[in-house]
Amino acid sequence: MTADKAVREIEIKLDKTKDKVEYDDLLSSAGELGLYQWIVFISSFPFYAFGVFVYLSQMFITEVSPNHWCRIPGLENFTDLQRRDLGVPKDNSVFGYSQCEMYDVNWTEVLTTGQQPDKNWKIIPCQYGWEFNKSEIPYPTIGSDFEWVCGKSSYQATAQAIFFVGSITGGFLFGWIADRFGRLPATIISCVFAAVGGTASSFARNLIEFSAARFIMGMACDTCMVMPYLLILEYIAPRYRTLIANLSFAVFYSATATALPWIALACGHWKTICLATSVPMILGVLAKFFLPESPMWLLSKGRIDEAVGKVLVIGRINKKEVPPGMIQQFKSTMANVKEEQNHSALEIFKRPAVRRMFILACLEYMCCTVAFDGLIRSIGQLEYDFFVSFTLMAITEFPSVLLIALFMDYTGRRWLCIVCLAISSVFCVLAAFASGTNTVIFAVVARFGINVGYSAITQWAPEVLPTSVRGSGVAIVHISGYVASFLSPYIVYLKEYIFWLPLVVVGCINMFGVLIAFLLPETTLNGMPQTFEDAEVLARNRGLWKLPFLETRKEKKKLKGESNQAFRLDT
Repeated sequence: MTADKAVREIEIKLDKTKDKVEYDDLLSSAGELGLYQWIVFISSFPFYAFGVFVYLSQMFITEVSPNHWCRIPGLENFTDLQRRDLGVPKDNSVFGYSQCEMYDVNWTEVLTTGQQPDKNWKIIPCQYGWEFNKSEIPYPTIGSDFEWVCGKSSYQATAQAIFFVGSITGGFLFGWIADRFGRLPATIISCVFAAVGGTASSFARNLIEFSAARFIMGMACDTCMVMPYLLILEYIAPRYRTLIANLSFAVFYSATATALPWIALACGHWKTICLATSVPMILGVLAKFFLPESPMWLLSKGRIDEAVGKVLVIGRINKKEVPPGMIQQFKSTMANVKEEQNHSALEIFKRPAVRRMFILACLEYMCCTVAFDGLIRSIGQLEYDFFVSFTLMAITEFPSVLLIALFMDYTGRRWLCIVCLAISSVFCVLAAFASGTNTVIFAVVARFGINVGYSAITQWAPEVLPTSVRGSGVAIVHISGYVASFLSPYIVYLKEYIFWLPLVVVGCINMFGVLIAFLLPETTLNGMPQTFEDAEVLARNRGLWKLPFLETRKEKKKLKGESNQAFRLDT
């Protein structure tokens, strides 16, 4: 008998002598990562694409070229740059000319006499609209069509803020639906809302109509993607949960985000972009035909036989036989568990340990969301091609989430989040004061860091909540992010006053997230809590300096020590 073999025999004995069988144990017996899990994984792809369309499409619908100037009748026979140089006064701004003022002169007389621009000429606000540099945004956006610049420059931020107000409303509504009626109904209804809101956006004739349509679309933000994400978490055995759940973000989300700028360019008009990114979402009504309902939600509602049936289907497709004895033991375990199906999310706030952990998760998610959103919306000030900059930053989704998938179970949620948020903070500040290509490089590194932190807290949050309130609890965490995101368009708007201020503010928010991460419990070595009692135990065992790969090594040494002792006794 070798030492390794003895370790394995001890592990088998320990499994056999368990007084209870948890859901994760039953799931593992049906195949930890087989054909069934891969089918669920691939089936989630459309919903990640929908999530990108809902969250990011508005940038390409509303963005206005930063290079714009007054339209001046009488100079139509000149090129656009000649019109700007002749009719617009110079100033000390980053663009070198006024974007909101023009000379008030008789252009017929000026052109006849061959006069050159004179700083003593009378200057007035733009009277006849604006011209936009079409080499930066080559198609009409709602911002350029309705001239959301100068006195209306805050309209874009306002429309985005109202979108996030919709996200807050939708988070409460669909979170309640997810816990009351199931993950699938919440997913389907949110897709319908997104399709209606996005389609209505294309018919908007002013800020109020556009904001109302984006409010409806904002209600679907995240839900259409997060609920399938939760399904993946709950159908994958603990051993592969981090890898597969995050691989879906790395592949599906990043691929769609990278393609989105070029989809917008191919559409060539903001109305077409609205339709192209919203009409396909009506296909979400077909979700019930290829996505299964959450077995953990069924268990939280006391529907044990249905949940077991789901696991048996997994085993049949994975060609694994689930032992009947284990099923009976699992049913006995569930019968002894206190029923929690009547608990609402308010129960979280009645338990001090869980409440503290939950509030910290909300604060961490708020920091990551504001930093993530702020970096995305700061692309316009990077002094580089808008579409290329967006693509480069979107590409960072793949390696950052792949890093999460491969290493987070070794480093743990806490330390990976701390290190990457600190990196993002430093490079945000560097990007604020750099110029040219360096600005984009620093911004890409900062985006990489916040991607890791954002992905970590996205998985971290559901892992600290019990099953009965996981849907509504995660919804509240995300709602907290939306509340914070309400500020992010206005953080970006600070560039109108101090050009470098938005990125510095984002860097400071990242550093605050670093401090919060120190206070959250490490969840890597624990299964997802099924009851509030499980969550309270998790909350009390924070283990600040606990590193999963070191803990695993300790456990292996302990098991090897026991096996060596048994080996010596046998011989």
